Amino acid sequence: MRRRVMSMLVGVVVAAGTLLGTSPSAAAVKPPAPPEFGTDWHDPVTAAPPIEKPRTKSCAVTVAEAQFKDFTPFTGDYTPPRGCGDRWGKVVLRLDGKVKGRQYDRLGYLRIGGVEVFRTSTPEPSADGVSWSVEKDVTRYSETLRQNQSVEMLIGNVVNETYTGVIDVKVTLTFYERGKNTGAEPEKNPGTGSGSAAPDRVLPLGDDSALTTPRNSERIVAEVYATGSGGGCEEYWYLTVPDAAPYSCKADQGPYREVQVEVDGQVAGIAAPFPTVWTGGWSNPFLWYVLPGPRAFDIKPIEYDLTPFAGILNDGRPHKVEVSVVGVPKAQTGWSVPVNVLVWQDERSKHVTGELTRHDAGPLANDTAYTPASTAEGTHRLDTKGGHRLTVSGHVKTSHGRVTTTVTRALKNTSVHRWAEGESLDALKATWSDRETVTVNGRAVRTDRTYTMDGTTTLGADDRLRTEISLGDRAESVTTHGGRRTGRSVTDDRYDGEATYTATAPREERHAVGTSRERYRQYGDGGCYDRTLATEQGALTVDRRRC
Repeated sequence: MRRRVMSMLVGVVVAAGTLLGTSPSAAAVKPPAPPEFGTDWHDPVTAAPPIEKPRTKSCAVTVAEAQFKDFTPFTGDYTPPRGCGDRWGKVVLRLDGKVKGRQYDRLGYLRIGGVEVFRTSTPEPSADGVSWSVEKDVTRYSETLRQNQSVEMLIGNVVNETYTGVIDVKVTLTFYERGKNTGAEPEKNPGTGSGSAAPDRVLPLGDDSALTTPRNSERIVAEVYATGSGGGCEEYWYLTVPDAAPYSCKADQGPYREVQVEVDGQVAGIAAPFPTVWTGGWSNPFLWYVLPGPRAFDIKPIEYDLTPFAGILNDGRPHKVEVSVVGVPKAQTGWSVPVNVLVWQDERSKHVTGELTRHDAGPLANDTAYTPASTAEGTHRLDTKGGHRLTVSGHVKTSHGRVTTTVTRALKNTSVHRWAEGESLDALKATWSDRETVTVNGRAVRTDRTYTMDGTTTLGADDRLRTEISLGDRAESVTTHGGRRTGRSVTDDRYDGEATYTATAPREERHAVGTSRERYRQYGDGGCYDRTLATEQGALTVDRRRC
């Protein structure tokens, strides 16, 4: 019976995430914490920095306003703003949402003109209801937003006698005029990164995976909003085990996952997916009611610089660009991988020619070692070591000279998964590293991404379920030119939480307690940001800023 309880909790409660909460005062918040969770708690918040906005004239447009009760998408029409021109310094998307009653976390998306501009998830509500908001810089989609477009938004939901929460959202876009003091635009081909000028074209990849780029494309970047979701074990892929091991979630070779992009059947990009924990995750929604895990609010796309393939793609014919997730069992669903292709064009050329000069894909490592429990009271163990390396290089002949782009990416994953008979204990300690270097004519941008997860769930004889977990999301970017460092930035988001409740009791009798803490830091040549939030039993007890 114990095993069935844990499998049900993990398989059902892990469903989606939360959104960015409205920011409270910067001063320390220390109200008395309740002795346990009640019927209401603080609205969802994160320690992430707000979007910086220009001090210029702005115009707002409502893109979607809907209530989600089922799996029927909202559809509408988008019209560009009037009175703010069509060349903007910044475009900011804002979602405001509210929900109350009983509901699982739900995954959602927003598409404008077929382009996925936002992917998100929702909080699990209190009986009294929660409100939240999230903002995202969507300036890179300016080309799409300059024209009348269709709108489609969906947050798939189930409402019935048990799950009563109707998700009510409003999405707006605010356009800021480009000011005189905003500085020069970034160079056009600086390598992968948010510092690039907005692309000239944004091409959504359709179901046929066919891509036809403009013949004068000089830089091409694919972005993939990859999420393991939609029910089943791929929502928590990092816990899956090979068929030989006695665990409730199987996946052929185990938990190693890799998101690959292929161009005409040839691997063109590799990346480690981020191990998002949705707001029902790890069998314990009390961990995430106020502070969600990293990225659950705003799901970032994975970026792949495909510029080495520009000489191939610029022939005016359609090419097959396909995305796959390595490690997912055949015929098993659970991953969503919508793709946008961002294109920067050489306005002085009708046709940019070039060639792929190097393609070096190393062997994919995916090794697991299963150690069975030595006794009925012991623990099973699965050790995983995975990784991959890819280097591609190519050049294009542009109106401003020959441009050579080399992309090197190296992935590594190690994890130790321990569990008891019946899964009354379930523990994972894992690290994912994704090192990418994009070199363009001697200017190199190296980005080191590190994701960490260290969690343990136990179910005691008294049916008290306890979860302790730490999550990390860190990225360091270093720019060099001619071997000399010219820039550095670090982003570090860390979450720590612990929560306990009576697993088999009705919601109002769970006697749940929990604490959580998030510290989000940014530092480097661009300045410093440092904010810490902490909660107890759903009350926000700390809001501290440094720097």
